Amino acid sequence: MDLCDKGEEGEDMALQGGDSCLAPTESQWAEGLLGGGGVGHKRRAPEDSVEEVQELDEADCCGGGKRSKPSSPQPHTPDIREAHAPCRRIVVAGGGGNLIGEIGRDLSISCLLRLSRSEYGSVASLSRDFRSLVRGGEIYRLRRQNNISEHWVYFSCNVLEWDAYDLYSERRISVPKMPPDECFMCSDKESLAVGTELLVFGMAHIVFRYSILTNSWTRGEVMNSPRCLFGSASIGEKAYVAGGTDSGGRILSSAELYNSETHRWTPLPSMNRARKNCSGVFMDGKFYVIGGVTNNNKVLTCGEEYDVQSRSWKVIENMSEGLNGVSGAPPLIAVVKNELYAADYSEKDVKKYDKQNNKWITLGKLPERSVSMNGWGLAFRACGERLIVIGGPRTSVGGTIELNSWVPDDKPPVWNLIARRPSGNFVYNCAVMGC
Repeated sequence: MDLCDKGEEGEDMALQGGDSCLAPTESQWAEGLLGGGGVGHKRRAPEDSVEEVQELDEADCCGGGKRSKPSSPQPHTPDIREAHAPCRRIVVAGGGGNLIGEIGRDLSISCLLRLSRSEYGSVASLSRDFRSLVRGGEIYRLRRQNNISEHWVYFSCNVLEWDAYDLYSERRISVPKMPPDECFMCSDKESLAVGTELLVFGMAHIVFRYSILTNSWTRGEVMNSPRCLFGSASIGEKAYVAGGTDSGGRILSSAELYNSETHRWTPLPSMNRARKNCSGVFMDGKFYVIGGVTNNNKVLTCGEEYDVQSRSWKVIENMSEGLNGVSGAPPLIAVVKNELYAADYSEKDVKKYDKQNNKWITLGKLPERSVSMNGWGLAFRACGERLIVIGGPRTSVGGTIELNSWVPDDKPPVWNLIARRPSGNFVYNCAVMGC
């Protein structure tokens, strides 16, 4: 994944880790946090600083992107309104409990919450306190409480290999290769991102977990009812899964909740209808499972809504009509700003769901070169405030993977080509991590 084209000019750009771009206020904080000559910390030369940041970024895999505005201060979290204090004179304490001696722990963390995640590798190298704050995950929990997140897209085009891409700084992030496992390699795989983790499931009751805190793969916890071809969605540190099929081919109606902080699976009430090849989204505070196939290869056009407060399911008839078939991929759906969108792979249309009238409205077309086999090999995801499509054409001598994005505005889509690279395979799995 070395080269890609950017925009209409078609200029090549390297998909390598580069310098992250910070807003002016963040640059001021970074100047104090990363370059302020504190006790026992020599100020780096600019060229040394760039090299070390790049190395640590890949080692810790903490990425930079567009950040949402923080919400009002919440109990037990720093008051982020104080983050506009004059941080240029910050002095780094050499391992002391205040993190940054002159302004104290709370305001220090307030500043760090506003930094791009791509800076956290360098921050962790400054002292034991900073390293604990980043590697222990506390900084990400505080970001979540203050509604601050950045989104990276993770996708796999080869067995055991994953790529990550930051759309906002337009760079590739290195992801270690998965551990080899013969049973896992030969099975169908599903994936989801939750909290600071990427989970990859195999049918042989094997789960691998990638953590951005350690930049490493470990064995993950198996569901109470292992499955594939399920619908899933994540919100913060929690992931919901429902439906699918077990290793014996039985189609499931059961559902489970995963907590990435405790690494535990908890059974949820079962859906009204068993289904596989379904898709899931989180919208308006509720978990939706849409489409799929039930027994005797009957295509379901209904969806189901799970209310997390009442712990109950409700059937929504005709919610996914026309979005998938018996041999096609699960419905390609994504939610941006609590609005539901779909990619109709048969007609190459982009559609928006009308909640009030329970129908789909065609907005326009998918990117011209988004090729798939009945939807298989094409990724359609929400990445922050954007919709992204990953896929590309195939020829007898090879193929291309292209990443396109669009910010929905109820007008016909105008897709922006972000990156592309040669690839002999389709996109097997894709997930977006926001933290």
